[in-house]
Amino acid sequence: MKLTENMTGALFMCGSMAGFAFNDAAIKYASADIGIYQSIFVRGLFAVILIGLVAWRKNVFRAFPDRRNHRLIAWRSLWELGGTLTFLTALFYLPIANITALLQALPLTVTLAAAWFLNESIGWRRGVAIFVGFVGVLLIVQPGTDGFNAYSLLGLLCVLFVTARDLVVRKLDRSVSSLYVSFVTAVVITITGGLLTVIYEGWTPMQLSEVLLLGVAGCLIFAGYFFSVAAMRVGEVSFVTPFRYTVMIWAIALGYFIWGDIPNMLTMFGMAIVIGMGMFTFWREASLRRRANRKLTARSH
Repeated sequence: MKLTENMTGALFMCGSMAGFAFNDAAIKYASADIGIYQSIFVRGLFAVILIGLVAWRKNVFRAFPDRRNHRLIAWRSLWELGGTLTFLTALFYLPIANITALLQALPLTVTLAAAWFLNESIGWRRGVAIFVGFVGVLLIVQPGTDGFNAYSLLGLLCVLFVTARDLVVRKLDRSVSSLYVSFVTAVVITITGGLLTVIYEGWTPMQLSEVLLLGVAGCLIFAGYFFSVAAMRVGEVSFVTPFRYTVMIWAIALGYFIWGDIPNMLTMFGMAIVIGMGMFTFWREASLRRRANRKLTARSH
């Protein structure tokens, strides 16, 4: 049976989320022995080489962005760096499902931030969805309870960093290669990981198995980015995007089978709320986009 473009895009998105989830698990597992910053540095070396080779084969480096786009790329790299450091630090101390669930609030925070800083209209329906989604975030974090972990605040800070990153991406010209942006970002994160290793942790001798694990993590994160881009180019955004939430299936399964973590009922309820409101936001944006396209078509006739 031949797959439709939407189904192919959905499979790409599911593959992307699996890549990100397994990468997170590999980093969390490796960091227990060699430290977070060294893990970032070693994984980054593999990612830089892999992304750099693909970018070179596609002649990406022959067309450099202009000064404006380079400035935006620098800001994007800075926000990505902040998101990476806060996420991986929180990941080391939190169950993988919990920190992954917090990131699922991104569609809500990006929509809200776009309304504040880019003057994009959101309407009352999406406004309510954002508010309810933030209630779900509180249920995941559970401040003031025995289940609260202060590192959850790092997870929330990560959400802010990644939200800022996504706002910058909206301002980048479409002519700028995603591979080029990914390569620059990977270089910045890798260099920072190396410097922080020297300053705070010191180099820990590594076994071959640890090097291989981080090498696999570097390949997985590249696969995650590659398949996410492929998913958006093959299928309809409104159909494909909700499949990003399959990352929660992987995160819960990996947390249980590797570390024996099982989210409590309150956390699971919060996850369901965040995912549900995020899916509603995607649906609402797609609905408004289709309505606007119909109006333009009607006017042209």
